[in-house]
Amino acid sequence: MSNSHSTPDPSTHGAGDPLPPLPEAPVGRYRHYKGGEYEVRGVVRHSETLEPLVLYVPLYNDSGLWVRPYDMFFGTVEIDGVTQPRFARIPG
Repeated sequence: MSNSHSTPDPSTHGAGDPLPPLPEAPVGRYRHYKGGEYEVRGVVRHSETLEPLVLYVPLYNDSGLWVRPYDMFFGTVEIDGVTQPRFARIPG
């Protein structure tokens, strides 16, 4: 599964120009490959690079809102030779 996207050059984005669409990410609960659970709130845009970022909050502590690059959040990791999602959606 490829989550590649092209990040536009913000220097070419003028006032009033439409922004490129953000990729979709289902809101809800996700489990990190290390075990922590998180709630995804949505996808936001970096103000300088326009890079899509996943906005999420840990459910195991009160550390507030966090962002992670979209491609990293929905990317994969290899653990003991097995490729798996970095964050897996928890059904329900």
